[in-house]
Amino acid sequence: MSYQDIIVEQVEGWLEITIHRPEKMNSLRETTAEEILDALGEAESNREIAAVILRGSDKAFCTGIDTSEFTIGDNEYFDFYRKRRRSRKVNELFRSLPGYSKPIISAIEGFALGGGLELALVGDMIVAGANAKFGLPEIRLGLMPGGGGTQTLPRLIGPALAKELMWTGRRVTAAEAREYRLVNHVTEAGQAIEKARELARTIASNAPLSVMFTKSVIDRGMDLPLAEGMAAEGDVSFMLYFTKDRQEGLSAFREKRSPGFRGE
Repeated sequence: MSYQDIIVEQVEGWLEITIHRPEKMNSLRETTAEEILDALGEAESNREIAAVILRGSDKAFCTGIDTSEFTIGDNEYFDFYRKRRRSRKVNELFRSLPGYSKPIISAIEGFALGGGLELALVGDMIVAGANAKFGLPEIRLGLMPGGGGTQTLPRLIGPALAKELMWTGRRVTAAEAREYRLVNHVTEAGQAIEKARELARTIASNAPLSVMFTKSVIDRGMDLPLAEGMAAEGDVSFMLYFTKDRQEGLSAFREKRSPGFRGE
C-alpha cells in the first residue's frame, strides 16, 4: 500500500512507522489512522517483525486529532456518534492498539499532546528525548480526552496526578515525565529513536511467543484480581512447554551459545 501520511520501514527485526504530516504538526486524521492500522496489520503476521516503533519528527511526535475533520452539521451529531463507535478509523486505532500482539514502542521528540499522548499511552513503552513535552490540553477547549486518556493515564501514574494534568491542561517536560513514570527512558534530544531501537533489538533477540504471551498476561492482568491474574499467568506460561523455542532456549543455555528462536 502506498501511504500519504506515514513512512514505513523495516529495520533489522522491527518495523518503524513515522507519522509524517509536518504541515499539521503530525496531527491524526482519518487517513493517518487508516494507514497506521494497515501497517500494523501487515506487521502482525510477519514473523520477521518482532516489535513496532512509532515516531514523529524532532518538533512533534503527534499533536492530537486534526480538528479540521470535525465538521458536524446541525442535525448530524447522532450520525457522528455512530461513526465514532463503528466506522471512524481514528477511534478504531485507539481501541485496537491495546490488543496488538507485538510490543509497540513510542519514540517521542517534541510535542506529544492530546490524542498524540493518548496514542503513545495505548502502546507499551515510551522513550522520550530531553526536549519532549507531554500534555492533555483538551479541557482548555471545553473538551476532555477521548482516546483512552482517562483510563490509561491513571493506571500508569495514579488517579490524583492524572486528574491534575487533565484538569489543568499543563504540559509536562521529559524530566517530569520520567519522575512520574510516564516514560521508560529519557535520552539526549534527538536520541529517543536510538534508545527505542536498542529496546526493539533486545526484544527481537528473544523468543517471540514468550514476548507475546507475557504482553497478553500483563495487559489482561491489570484489570483482574491478583489471584485471577496469577491463574491466567500459570495457564498461559504452561503453553510454552510445548514450543520448539523453549527447547531451543534450553539447549542454547546448556551449550553456551545464542539461541535461534523462530516463533514456533
